[in-house]
Amino acid sequence: MKNKKILDVIDSPDDLKKISENELSDLSKDVSSLIKSTVEKKGGHYSSPLGVVDLTIALHYVYNTPHDKIIWDVGHQAYSHKILTGRKMNFHTIRQSGGLSGFLKRTESIYDCYGAGHSSTSISAALGFAHARDLKGDNNKVIAIIGDGAITNGLSYEAINNVGIHKTQLTIILNDNSKSISDSVGALSKYLARLITNPTYNQTRKKVWKILDKIPLFKNFGKKILRKTEESLKTFLTPGGLFEEMGLRYIGPVDGHDIKGMIKLFKNIRNINTPILVHVVTKKGKNSESAENDSIKYYSLSGSENELKKEIISYSKAFGEIVTSAAEKNDNFACITAAMDIGTGLSSFKKKFPKRLFDVGIAEGHAVTFASGLSCEGILPVIALYSTFSQRAYDNFIHDLLLQDLPFILCLDRGGIVGADGPTHHGVLDISMFLSMPNIIIAAPKDGNELRDLFHTALISKKGFVIRYPKGDCIDYQSDKSPRMISVGAWEILKKGKKCAIIAVGSMVDMVLKNYTKISKEIGYNPCIVNAGFIKPIDKKIISEIYSNFEQIITIEEGAQIGGFGSFILNDANLASYTGKIKVMAINDDFVDQGNRSDLLKICGLSVENLIKLIKK
Repeated sequence: MKNKKILDVIDSPDDLKKISENELSDLSKDVSSLIKSTVEKKGGHYSSPLGVVDLTIALHYVYNTPHDKIIWDVGHQAYSHKILTGRKMNFHTIRQSGGLSGFLKRTESIYDCYGAGHSSTSISAALGFAHARDLKGDNNKVIAIIGDGAITNGLSYEAINNVGIHKTQLTIILNDNSKSISDSVGALSKYLARLITNPTYNQTRKKVWKILDKIPLFKNFGKKILRKTEESLKTFLTPGGLFEEMGLRYIGPVDGHDIKGMIKLFKNIRNINTPILVHVVTKKGKNSESAENDSIKYYSLSGSENELKKEIISYSKAFGEIVTSAAEKNDNFACITAAMDIGTGLSSFKKKFPKRLFDVGIAEGHAVTFASGLSCEGILPVIALYSTFSQRAYDNFIHDLLLQDLPFILCLDRGGIVGADGPTHHGVLDISMFLSMPNIIIAAPKDGNELRDLFHTALISKKGFVIRYPKGDCIDYQSDKSPRMISVGAWEILKKGKKCAIIAVGSMVDMVLKNYTKISKEIGYNPCIVNAGFIKPIDKKIISEIYSNFEQIITIEEGAQIGGFGSFILNDANLASYTGKIKVMAINDDFVDQGNRSDLLKICGLSVENLIKLIKK
């Protein structure tokens, strides 16, 4: 029995409440150990979920979930939440095909009351939950957890501004895991936190308020003096003045690894029916020495089961090298990223040209509008975003860049299927999104060398220019090769053929070329293969030749079928009165689940087998 873990008897928050507070530190170690062993083997986020284990335990120990609503931001913080809410036995399946989601998912558990994969949604959603509760006459508590990085997003400030107006019960937990707001948890702050959350203090405060209501002469003046005294004390001793001004009661900073202290605090504030912000300071990578020392390096792990036998350069890394090399010869552009300089491959650029890299934090809309200001003043902005996050700046692209016909380069990393991160992170909607926008060029390289050439072309063109590339291995890339100019809109005929023209976009070009012999053998002739390096504009010369000489056209793209490249060609063919058959291979009108990237592509129908079937029909 010595080896028996406390986690073994925890299958729900109700079980958690049955153990003593003295046993919770051991539980924390058990949960951390399960996260570490699983992620190290299977891959996934690492330092962030380890940092909130203690906080998660304290929340579920005090609050009555799922009746009380805990709304997580982003979602990868919630690994320990999943473990404590009945999913520990399946935790080894996290981010795997058919397994647990790496984020929050309403269909996965009643404890996941809100789905989240992108950042900064929790406060807005929580306010909706709170008002729904009030409208229904329920008495549950609503708690939103948000990180110090996510709270810099405009959506968070919009939400906080609104929360301050609506005087209803809502508790916001600010998880400060990089000490960006406060780098100390002092004795005075701890004392003040205990004081202002103490039930006796709050009862006395309430009574004084009522007494003042009965004294008309001193009612407003007395309340003003008492409020100012309390706020001044908080502002002097804590960093919470901003939140107090926005209408929230600020509590903290508090130690996010003092489980007993947090339990006492949450019990004290549970029945305060006004908006509260609790500033909790945590350590990323807690209980992992390597992750604590370097939380950025250990932000996520690929997992020992997924490690490649040989090092192959990724598109992200190739992009970073290309941009850095270009910057050595061209000082008239600057790079912008939204808290993703490492993820988008710009860390090398940052080291060499720190003054030309602007990290705006988790604020994609701001990144784009900021770019418009640079562009107005003659500095060409290179905006590096994950495809899925570009969706958050839809209006900014239209109103602030394209409507003014300003030059910019948008480099979309992870265009298409991303794999284990699942539906919130697949970049399958970008082609459809940008195709409808005027004043824009959209390109997708078939390989690393073409990525370099397209970036060079974009620098020279000085137009609104989108370059989209997938997650994964970058094929055919020579770092020492000189860039060449590509005529905007130009396609490549890679294989001459007859009857059927296969027009492939980006990552799909390689799939078609690798299987060309098989395709030809199965259909009984050699089809024409075209690399549509430009999605918009299309190559009018080549497409006209295709309309005239081929009885069948197959388009294939790693993006949404509705409104995508295939739809664009269908519209053009209709205008040209093309009488042949056109078939579109793309991702159907559905959200794609998580899993291995190559497996998901097959599930989506983007396989050579499906291509052959379409040609034969």
